Order: sequence, then structure tokens, then C-alpha cells
Amino acid sequence: MKKIKVGLFGFGRTGKIIASELIQDPEISLSWVIKKSSNVEKKVAGQILHLHMDEGPIYSISDISETFFKENPVDVILDFSTSSAINLYKGAASPTTAIVSAISHYESKELAILTACAKKSAVLYSPNITVGINVLMIISQILEKMIPHADIEIIEEHFREKESVSGTAKKIASMLNVSAEIIHSIRMGKTIGKHMVIFGLPNQTIRISHESTSPAAFGQGAIFAIKHIAGKKTGSYSMEQFVLAMFKENMPIY
Repeated sequence: MKKIKVGLFGFGRTGKIIASELIQDPEISLSWVIKKSSNVEKKVAGQILHLHMDEGPIYSISDISETFFKENPVDVILDFSTSSAINLYKGAASPTTAIVSAISHYESKELAILTACAKKSAVLYSPNITVGINVLMIISQILEKMIPHADIEIIEEHFREKESVSGTAKKIASMLNVSAEIIHSIRMGKTIGKHMVIFGLPNQTIRISHESTSPAAFGQGAIFAIKHIAGKKTGSYSMEQFVLAMFKENMPIY
């Protein structure tokens, strides 16, 4: 089986965990990593897992020349860095190079660039790329249509230092056509991320909850996205789209 060649932007604390997950997947080849600093001596696998594997090198952003992507082609560019990184790889967008962005927030100008890339490449943008949160979103939308008269509340929990309201919670509110004012934020300890949607009915309550217990959940979500976007036609895609397709394929028949 031909492996999917992936180039990763971002090699901070989360980026290293993402790279570790990619390296361990037998269907993916991590061709290279781009990081901010210029300390690029070691191979990716050696830095993460201390293994002797045939994985690609780590480059600095200063190494990205006009010919970098032609000389180092990949099937998918995965972005776990910063919103401005789109300016570094926008020229790599093509029918043979898909883009998966897991950036939490883009300014309007940067989002416009990513949208423009979808005219040349298959692009998947997901601020929260975990599979579980997208399952929560789909189930919540189904329930909202089934019981439109229910009271809806959204609770999001994150680590103490996180200041702003969760972008994922805002997206859930938008999907359910409810005001962001119903979002309740809890900041405590080192909670990575937890979201709950509560549907209140006269005689019962339904709670749909998802919690990321390790940053590795983002790596597994990225792998899911990579495998579904690779080889797709030019255009914009979403995690919900692929997760919903799996729902339909695996729907039980009674």
C-alpha cells in the first residue's frame, strides 16, 4: 500500500504529539516538519520517539524557498502552527497537494487565503479536529431538529489559563441556531477541553458530552482528516462532512 506523504507545520508541544501519532500510523509517511527555530539537525522520529525510522527532516521557516514544495512534494500539508503560516504554503495548493488546517482562529484576511486555496486544492479546515467533538456536533444537530422545543445550554471546560470562550462552543451554538450567551465557561486546572450540550425537556434531560483527555486526540483526528482528504477533488471539506458520511454508512437497520 502506498503511504500518504504528509508535511507538518508546527513542532511545539502539541505539534510533537501530532508528529508522534503520524509516525506510528502505518498508512502515513511524515515527510517533513516545519518549525519556527533553526535547530533542525535531528530527524523527526529521533526527536520524538528516539527511534531509527526513515522519517523526514525538520526544517525552519527560513528554509522555505520558492522551490521548497516542488523539491519536497507531499500529498497533504497539515497545519498545527499559527494562522499566519498559510502565507508560507499557499503557493503549494494544487490538485495533488491537499491541505488540512487545525488552526483555532483565522483573521478574515487569512481565512480568505485559505478559502482561495480551495479553488486549487482539496482543503479541510477544522478548529477542533478531534473526531469525538464532530460526533457531538452531528448528534446535537439531529436532536435539535427532533426536539426543537427543548431548552438548550452549552458548557465548555478548559485549562485555567484559557481566557476566551471556546471557539468550538461558539460553533456548536451557531450550528444549533442559539445565542452564544447560553455558553457557560469553566476554567480549572489543566483540563484540555470538554464540551457538553444539554437539552432540557419537561420530563427528561439529554446530555451530549465530549472530553479530550490527551492532545493525542488531535493527532488521531488529524489522521482521520488526512485519510479522508487525500486524493479528493478540489474544494472545501469539513470534518462533520466525513463523520456524517460514516454515520450513514454504519446506521443500524431494524
